Amino acid sequence: MLTFASNLLTTVRIERTQFEGLSLKVAIIYHDKYSQYDLGARHPFKGDRFVNAMQFFKGKALLKLPNVILQKPQPATKQDLLRVHSPNYVDLITHLAEENMPYDIETPVSPKIYEAAMLIIGGAITAGEAIYKGIVNRAIALGCGYHHAGKDFGGGFCLFNDVAILTKFLREKHHVQRVLNLDYDVHCGNGTSDIFYSDPSFLYVSIHQDPRTIYPGTGFIDEIGSGPGEGYNVNISLPPGTSDQTYLYVVNEIFIPLAEEFEPDIILANGGSDAHFADGLGRLRLTSQGFFQLSKMIAKVSDRVCNGKLVLMIGSGYNPVVLPMCWYALAAGVVGLKTIDVKEPTEPPPEPNSNRQIVEETLTNLKLILKRYWKCFR
Repeated sequence: MLTFASNLLTTVRIERTQFEGLSLKVAIIYHDKYSQYDLGARHPFKGDRFVNAMQFFKGKALLKLPNVILQKPQPATKQDLLRVHSPNYVDLITHLAEENMPYDIETPVSPKIYEAAMLIIGGAITAGEAIYKGIVNRAIALGCGYHHAGKDFGGGFCLFNDVAILTKFLREKHHVQRVLNLDYDVHCGNGTSDIFYSDPSFLYVSIHQDPRTIYPGTGFIDEIGSGPGEGYNVNISLPPGTSDQTYLYVVNEIFIPLAEEFEPDIILANGGSDAHFADGLGRLRLTSQGFFQLSKMIAKVSDRVCNGKLVLMIGSGYNPVVLPMCWYALAAGVVGLKTIDVKEPTEPPPEPNSNRQIVEETLTNLKLILKRYWKCFR
């Protein structure tokens, strides 16, 4: 009996340790039809990413945690699209879907892709609704983050901008005023930046690979917004090879002070696994543990500045081997896990010796530009 009681006590302690810090309710938004957002057999953006990620989540028992709920979205409406996109552009994409014609050489459109896109946008809206209706504190909008779509243009695998649509929805339906968008995708979100370039109530902070080395070729530190939005468009470009320590240094030096001074009503953070060292399209060198630390940092900042209101939008990544574990690492940080158990497929390469100095010089120059607008950099 003593042995049994001792084992039982040990089990209880393990469970308490595992669930420590899981006090905030978190919704994960997902629909089986997300997998229809598949851009072709030879295309890097395949629909099985969603299925594989969910299987990985289930294998790690993420969905069984006591503070996690799974929600299925309804599709967005045309009116939701028109909150951001021009009528002519919405009609164009609708027509292309009906005719099964591509928007451009790398962004095909079909009835199934269109249906999936509307569900994914609906997922972003569902995430915001779950927070502002008091169902959860935070939400993970799986498959979201189509940041290359602008008001009247698409591209970069993106048709409609769900980050912007969610922002406009929250402003119109829940009177949200100040939104902070951290774009941690390896590519700059040119569409999101363009939509809000003159809007001082939307703080856009993008951490991405040097635009001279990657699509879409925008996101330099002097692109700071215009008119009343000047100073509210913040770009941090990183040299290829930048790894966890330097990346998280950037988050600490730029994102956190800005978030604390801006005091947003909610944080929207979009990206995925394409900054991983094994990703096929990017050349940064983050690891799954780096993504986990990033996610925890974002969550902690949201706790301090906006009562934990956070939508984590996880959608990008092009290496099917590492994508599920990186998406899991990102989700786990927001859910509140203390540690994660994942194994990289190979040893990450070291960061080039010159990178840290390059990044420090970039931040020095960026702070000089931004100090006119932000007290935290004076």
